[in-house]
Amino acid sequence: MRSAEPPHARRVIIVAVLLGLSAFLNYIDRGSLSIAAPMLKDELSISPARLGVLLSAFFWTYSCAQLLAGWMVDRLNVNWLLTAGFIVWSAATGLTAAAHSFALLFALRLVLGLGESIAFPSYSKIIAGSVPEHNRGLANSAIIAGQVLGPGLGILIGGLLMARYGWRPLFAALGLASLMWVVPWLMSMPSSPPSHLERRSRAPRMRELLHMRSLWGTCVGLFCCNYVNYFLVTWLPYFLVRDRHFTMQEMATLGGVAYIAAACCALLAGRLSDRWVRKGASPSLARKTVTAGGLALSGIFLSFATASATAVCAAALILGIIFFAISASNVWAITQTLAGPAAAGLWTGFQNFAGNTAGIAAPTLTGLILSRTGEFYWAFIATVGVALIGMASWVFLVGRVEPVTWREARFTASRCEERSVRYPD
Repeated sequence: MRSAEPPHARRVIIVAVLLGLSAFLNYIDRGSLSIAAPMLKDELSISPARLGVLLSAFFWTYSCAQLLAGWMVDRLNVNWLLTAGFIVWSAATGLTAAAHSFALLFALRLVLGLGESIAFPSYSKIIAGSVPEHNRGLANSAIIAGQVLGPGLGILIGGLLMARYGWRPLFAALGLASLMWVVPWLMSMPSSPPSHLERRSRAPRMRELLHMRSLWGTCVGLFCCNYVNYFLVTWLPYFLVRDRHFTMQEMATLGGVAYIAAACCALLAGRLSDRWVRKGASPSLARKTVTAGGLALSGIFLSFATASATAVCAAALILGIIFFAISASNVWAITQTLAGPAAAGLWTGFQNFAGNTAGIAAPTLTGLILSRTGEFYWAFIATVGVALIGMASWVFLVGRVEPVTWREARFTASRCEERSVRYPD
């Protein structure tokens, strides 16, 4: 019995590392155009209005395709779907290096969003089906660490490489580097469940999913988490340079330190929450405490970011980013436990669709507040309010974190039992 345990544990770690690396590449690829925007705008003579459309194009297909992606991963082989999506978005990134027109760049960003839409539904499906409850915190925190490190290191390293070699070689290198991930994934991807188990755990229909209070709780909770994240990703550099008069090097250093520390703390939080579950705590207590508590503390620390003292501002931002990552480390573990392997893809797709509307809301609302007030104070207060709403949603709107018994699954199982009685083997 002891000899069988280490190989299984190693397989979980390998899968978690590969999924985390794919999330890292995912977020570098999606954010690469923002890094290249100043050079690209001048070279192709793109107006600010068209540049805004180009930067938003990714979310058009990414958000809209979430429901389809969730439906597909619950019905087809998720390992191969993730592989196909990865190849599509890597190719779109690499081909961007050859684009010489706005139309082609726009089309490639749409393809990038379509390819990446399969990622998070696939992550949840794979983890829900192949990773035990007491390891899901670590597996999900590896993905969140990749998500956090992607934008941070992308700005630091991508900016330096782009300054030296230009934006086209960077996109070509990113596309090729991303494709290299496919090889170890094909060698290490978890096995698919047997076909008879797939039939017995048939995915529920959307109308049954929409009747779940916990679904709406996770949607609101993810929206609030993403609001904090997108507010920081889109406005933090501007706030530090224009409002607090940081130099570009100081801004890059602060962002790099904050996101690297956040990635490490996310991994630690995932590991500790798993240990808590193994010691007998319910998933409700362990997962909700980390998710809701981390989001609330993130908001509380961000409320001090507009303090006049530079040291207080820097510390508040670093701690706010760290506690956001801690909160995010257990978000998808809650979803995977609730939905179970049968509905993990569909639930994640719907939740991610709803949650990513924060990518539109956060930068837009912040811009409106700045245009009305001329200062960041009320923008940070709004972000704090959203974080506290998210905390309340995870605690009160999401029910007990335990697998849902779907009506479709119960019906299918009862029919299988009837057949076994009528036609015994």
